[in-house]
Amino acid sequence: MITRTANLDISFSDEQAMILDSAKVFCRDKSDITTVRSLLKSETGYQNDVWAEMIALGWTGLALPEQYGGSGMGLGATIPLVESMGRYLLCTPFITSTIAAQAILRGGTNQQKSRWLPSMVEGAVATMALLDNEDWGATQIRCTLTPKDGGFVLEGKKLQVNDAAVADIFLVLASSNGVPTLVVVEAKALPEGAISNNTLVDETKRAGNVNFSGVTIKADAILANAAEALQDVRLIGALLTASEATGTSAAALDTLVDYLTTRKQFGRLIGSYQALKHPTVDILLQMDSARTFIYHAATLISDAHLNKDTEIACRMAKAQATDALLFAGDRAVQFHGGMGFTYDCNAMLYIRRAQWAQHQYGDAQHHRKLLAPLLLD
Repeated sequence: MITRTANLDISFSDEQAMILDSAKVFCRDKSDITTVRSLLKSETGYQNDVWAEMIALGWTGLALPEQYGGSGMGLGATIPLVESMGRYLLCTPFITSTIAAQAILRGGTNQQKSRWLPSMVEGAVATMALLDNEDWGATQIRCTLTPKDGGFVLEGKKLQVNDAAVADIFLVLASSNGVPTLVVVEAKALPEGAISNNTLVDETKRAGNVNFSGVTIKADAILANAAEALQDVRLIGALLTASEATGTSAAALDTLVDYLTTRKQFGRLIGSYQALKHPTVDILLQMDSARTFIYHAATLISDAHLNKDTEIACRMAKAQATDALLFAGDRAVQFHGGMGFTYDCNAMLYIRRAQWAQHQYGDAQHHRKLLAPLLLD
């Protein structure tokens, strides 16, 4: 067996360091654990004023070119921001909008980019509608796009569309004569009752099923270069989810260490027992590995079509970050004993986030299966 040596470059720019510092302070101040819990049962899952502040800070345009109103800093600049959001469980439509904006940037014509990207920089919420079923590895597309009366009509439903209830723009994966394509659908074009909200294991997140049947669009709403954009979008989604999960692993570790260094049993701090020390160190090591992978991917990623090295980096980041958070969330619950299984324990938030994150843009097994032919000849 011959192994392939992948690109191992990693860097952390001054711009990323500045974003990380400011994002940590912002997310810590705006999303303490009391605030997080207060939003669990809210309609949108986030505060409108916090979202407005993020827009004013220019974060919604961080990865977009200056000609569309963005900062032109590239997608790698969003990684420290998303990591900080995960660290403090700050949920807004930032991740879903960033992924959708990349789909238009990579798959749209200049006219399409000029039409939609400036509004997204200004805070319009966009999201990807990709799933026809729960399997990220599925190749059959049930949603169809058919010519009709000088335009096109969509038929089909999409599942688990993130932030569907607040989205202004949907990018819908559809099949046109058997060829996958991405279609831009504005929320105002949807019929009443088209969105049905899902109940998610992670109550900090929001998603819904969207019925696009009967929605009519014009030809200029079909992205010209959908094939390359779709491939990139799946990897970008995996990377941003990995970045958020890495931050949440750090939060789970902080909660765990705080408990181990304050809870006493039989006259001793429970953190003094090796049976609890060793798994805690394992969490730290797995989390640090995940951080290495996400910043390695951030180093390689660009506005160009993602090459093989970048694909490897994104898939490795998602697999590692998913496993790290699953382990951290599980240990956080177990180490809290009986209390860890209750709704009042904060460990509950992390294990629920782990269950949600592992299935976003493919779980670890999915990515390792696709990594094998890239790394092994």
